[in-house]
Amino acid sequence: MIRLLAFRNLLQRPWRSALLLLGFAMGVSVMVVLLSVGEALVEQARDRRLVGGGEITVLPEGIDLEMMRVGGLGGLYFSIPNARFVQLQLLAAPRLAADVRAVAPQIEGKLVYLRLPNGRELPVQASGEVPSATAAVGSAPSVVAGAWRDDDGDRRWSHPTPAELRHDIDHFHLPPPNVVRPESWAEWHYFNVLSADGRRWAFVSLIVAGDVAHRASGLWGGQVLVTLHEQGERDGGRRYSTTVAPNAVRFSTTDADLTIGASTVRVLPDGRYALHAVAPAERGTGSVAVDLVVTPQPRAYFPGATLESGDFASGYAVAALRADASGTLCVSGRSCERFDGAQAYHDHNWGTWQGVTWEWGAGRAGDLTLLYGRVQPPDSLGTRSSLFLYLVDSLGFRALFRPRDIAYVDGRTVTVNGRAIRVPSSGTMLDARGADTLRVDLEVEQASATDTRLGFVERGDAEGARQLAHPYFVQMKGRLRVSGRVAGRPLRGEGAGFFETYR
Repeated sequence: MIRLLAFRNLLQRPWRSALLLLGFAMGVSVMVVLLSVGEALVEQARDRRLVGGGEITVLPEGIDLEMMRVGGLGGLYFSIPNARFVQLQLLAAPRLAADVRAVAPQIEGKLVYLRLPNGRELPVQASGEVPSATAAVGSAPSVVAGAWRDDDGDRRWSHPTPAELRHDIDHFHLPPPNVVRPESWAEWHYFNVLSADGRRWAFVSLIVAGDVAHRASGLWGGQVLVTLHEQGERDGGRRYSTTVAPNAVRFSTTDADLTIGASTVRVLPDGRYALHAVAPAERGTGSVAVDLVVTPQPRAYFPGATLESGDFASGYAVAALRADASGTLCVSGRSCERFDGAQAYHDHNWGTWQGVTWEWGAGRAGDLTLLYGRVQPPDSLGTRSSLFLYLVDSLGFRALFRPRDIAYVDGRTVTVNGRAIRVPSSGTMLDARGADTLRVDLEVEQASATDTRLGFVERGDAEGARQLAHPYFVQMKGRLRVSGRVAGRPLRGEGAGFFETYR
C-alpha cells in the first residue's frame, strides 16, 4: 500500500516529489561529509606527528588552516622556501632574541621517491628535524634504543660557520636539462670596491661561460674582466680582460672557489674572500693586478633566488651585501692604490642571458644596506614585474619592499661609439606595505654605457642582444638616500651605491 501511494503521488505531483528527493539526498550528503570531517579531526588530534612543540607554528603565507586540519588540498605539499634563511635571519636573529627562546625546523610527511639499485622508484613519506632544536621546543620523541642527536649536516644547516655559509650560497651551478641553447649559459663572481674618497672604483668579474654541462666538448671557457673608473671621466673607464681555455678553469657545484688561469677567488676559513685578478688592457699596452681580501659583514647577505621560464633560467645570490676590502690594485706594476677597509660588495650570477635585461642597484645608507632588482626574461612580451627591494641593518634582515618601478630622470648624456645616449641623472622608488613605508632617492654622479649589439661577453650573449629594444647597458655610481618607517620606527640614511639599467 505504501509503495502504491508513493508511486501515485510521484505521478500526480512529479516536481514536488523530485524536490523532496533532492532535499533528502543533500541532507544525506551533508551528514556523510560532517561525519568524515569529525573522524578526520579525531584521528589527527591523536596523531603525535601533528604536535610540533613550541608556542608558535610558522607556515607559508596563504595556507588554509581549516583545510589543513581536515586534510584538504590546501594543506598538501607546502614548504617554506629558503627555510634556513628564515631561521637564521628572522626567527633566530638578534632582533628577536628577547622574544624567541628556540626555533625548530620540521618537515612532516613529505612525499619523496626512493630509487632502488635496480632503477625502480618507490613513493615514500619522509620527515626531517634537527634533534637538538626539536628537543629545545619540547617536541623530542622518546628514544627506546640507540641515540638521536645532531650530525654534521644538522649543525651545518642550523649553525654554519662563515665559510660554510659562503660555500652554500655562493657555489657554482650547471644548466638545467631543459635549456635549449646551453652555449648561452654564463656564471660569474662579481666584486666592486670604492675608494675612501668615493672618486675611484673598480668592477671585477670572473666569468665561466658556455656549455659547461658538457665539459669535454670544449665549448666553454673563462674570462677575467676588470674595469676601472674615476669621477669625471668621459671615456667609460679603462677595461682589462683576458679569456682562458677550459683546461685552465676550475669551478665546483659544492664550493665557491674559482680558478681562471692566473686569477682566483678563494673563501678563507673565517669566511672572507681572497680575490686575485690579473688581465691585460683591451686597448693599448699595460695590465692590471687586483689583490684584495673582502670581509663580509655579519648577517648582510641575500640567500639567492632562481627564475625559470621555458628555456630561460636566471639565478642570483649576494654573499657579501655589505663588505670591507683591503689590499692593492696595481696598473702595469707601477701605479698602485691601497685600500684599507674600503666599501665593497660581492654577488654571484648564473643563467642563460640571451636577450635578458635587468634593473639592479646596491649601496649603503648609514647603517642601512639595500639591494634592489628586477630581471626581464626575453619572453616577457613587454610586461614588467615589480622590483624587489631588500633592506638589512646591523641585526640582519630588516624589511622587503616591492616598488612598482623607478622614476628615472634622464638628465645626463654619455657618448657610445660616437652616438649621444640619454642616461639617468636621478631616480626615485616608493612603496607602502601596510604601515611600513619607504622612499629611496638616487643621485647619479657618474655613468657609462655599453652597446650590447657589438657583443657583450659579460652577459654571455652577443646574438640575442641585437634584438633588445633598449640595447645600451648603463652602469652608474652615485649617492642614495633612504627614508620611511618600518615596524613603527623611522628609516633614515645616506651613502654611496652602484646602479644598472638599460636605455
